[in-house]
Amino acid sequence: MKGLSRREMWAGLAFVSPWIVGLGVFLLYPILASLYYSFCDYSVFREARPIGAANYVDLASDKLFWKSLLNTLYFAALSVPLGLILALALALLLNSGVRGLTIYRTIFFLPALVPMVALAVLWLWIFNGEYGVLNSALSSLGVPAPGWLTDPAWSKPALVLLSMWGVGYAMVIFLAGLQDVPVHLYEAADLDGASWLHKIRHVTLPMVSPVILFNGIMGIIGSLQYFAIPYIMTPNGQPARSAYFYAMYLYDNAFLYLKMGYASAMAWILFLIILCLTLLSLRLASRYVHYEGG
Repeated sequence: MKGLSRREMWAGLAFVSPWIVGLGVFLLYPILASLYYSFCDYSVFREARPIGAANYVDLASDKLFWKSLLNTLYFAALSVPLGLILALALALLLNSGVRGLTIYRTIFFLPALVPMVALAVLWLWIFNGEYGVLNSALSSLGVPAPGWLTDPAWSKPALVLLSMWGVGYAMVIFLAGLQDVPVHLYEAADLDGASWLHKIRHVTLPMVSPVILFNGIMGIIGSLQYFAIPYIMTPNGQPARSAYFYAMYLYDNAFLYLKMGYASAMAWILFLIILCLTLLSLRLASRYVHYEGG
C-alpha cells in the first residue's frame, strides 16, 4: 500500500509538472528577479550592478513619480466607487423581473468585451472638442462643453467617465449575487411595510456585501494598474502630465529610458500599495460584510 501511494504521488507530480515548471519559469523567477533588480542599476544591455536601496531613495525625491502616483490614486478614488454604484444599480434594475433579461444583460455586458485599442479610438472621437458626440450633445442642451482631453482639469474625469463603460463584468457578478438573496427576506420586509429603499439598505446590501467586497478589491487592483487606455488616448500623459498614470511611468522607465532596476522598484512599491489597500478592505470587511450563516 505504501509503495502504491508513492507511485501515485510520483504519477500525480508527473501530471502537474508542466504547471510547476510554468509557475517557476514564468511567474516565480520573474518575481524574484524583479525584487533583486530593484536593488540594482540594470538596463538589460549590461550586467546588473547592485546599488542597495538607491532606486527607492531616488523615487522618494522623484517629482514625476509622485505626480503619476497621485494621478492614479485620484482615478482609483473616483472610478472604483462610481463603478460599483453603477454596476449595482444596473444589476438591481435587471433583477426586478424585467422581461428579456438575457437580452438586456448581453447589451450591458457587450461594451466590456470591446478591445482596449478599439475602445480608446472610439472614445477619442467621442471626447473630441470640436466634432465629438458628447460635446455636441452638451452644446445642444446649452451646457458649456469642456475640453475633455485638452484641459488638465478634465482629463482625469474624462477617463473616469470612460471607465464606466466597462462595468459589465461587475454587473454580471452583482446580478448573480442578487439572484441568490433569499426571497423570504423580501417577503418579511414587505410584511413589515418596508419601502423599496429600506429593502435595498437592510436586505439587499447586507446580503450582497461579499460580492461588493470582491468587486471592490478587483476594482482597486485594476484601477491602480490602469495603463492601456491613457497610454493610447493621452500620449505622455498630456495635457501637462495630468493623465500620466503610475503604470505609464513604470513602462517608460523600463522600456523607454531602459532603467529596468528603477522600474522594478516602482513595481514593488505598487505591489505594496495594492497589498495594503487590499488588507485594509479585508479588515473593514470584518465589520461591514455579512456572510450568510455567519
